[in-house]
Amino acid sequence: MLTKRIIACLDVTNGRVVKGVQFVDLVDAGDPAALARRHAESGADEVVLLDITATSDARPILIDVVRRTAREIFVPFAVGGGVRSLADAAALFDAGADKITINSAAVKDPSLITQIAERFGSQAVVLAIDAKRKIDADQYDSIARGSEVYVAGGRRATGRNVHDWAREVEDRGAGEIMLTSMDRDGTRAGFDCPLTSAVAQLVNIPVIASGGAGNGQHFVDVFKEGHADAALAASIFHFGIHDVRELKAQLQREGIPMRLPC
Repeated sequence: MLTKRIIACLDVTNGRVVKGVQFVDLVDAGDPAALARRHAESGADEVVLLDITATSDARPILIDVVRRTAREIFVPFAVGGGVRSLADAAALFDAGADKITINSAAVKDPSLITQIAERFGSQAVVLAIDAKRKIDADQYDSIARGSEVYVAGGRRATGRNVHDWAREVEDRGAGEIMLTSMDRDGTRAGFDCPLTSAVAQLVNIPVIASGGAGNGQHFVDVFKEGHADAALAASIFHFGIHDVRELKAQLQREGIPMRLPC
């Protein structure tokens, strides 16, 4: 049985890690390189750095922050935010990223997914889906169809539903989907297991659950009920609420296969 992954997320703006609730009310959480090293040393399987204002501010991602963070860790490192072209992706790989995540640019030009996958391999392309349930979500035949894709750091609705978009990005070459529930983001109320499960059953590529982690049981739930391949969290790690090593031990006791840190 494949092991499940725990991923520590660094939401970065102006070179600092921040965290908010439902993509707003951001507070400072620390230096990205230092936090990345701490998370990796405590057992995180991967680290993701997202420059959350690069797209909305129409600026390039902070390459120097990426390079400095990459030097501090020896676990897979994914980077996203402001990736608009094949050249942008190449620059991130040159700076030390193992994977890139794309969202807004892929919605604008889905062929970008294929371009990057053909150049660097599907395993290096993580398609980020920021999803929010529609007001009339219960009227749809599935949770995924009743959830809408957002871009620009959750600032703009696209009119696309999660069901169709998830299937399309897999067909275009994405190697993973990072599914963030905007409704749960930063609330510590638990992952959106029904939405995660719906997407996991739609595609044949790994689904990373994101948004809402507040305690160890939430991770148990998203792996067992949400059928996630990986679970991502930010604030509960940044502010010391959970040590990854302790979390993995709890998950192992629940029968969820984990790579335990040395």
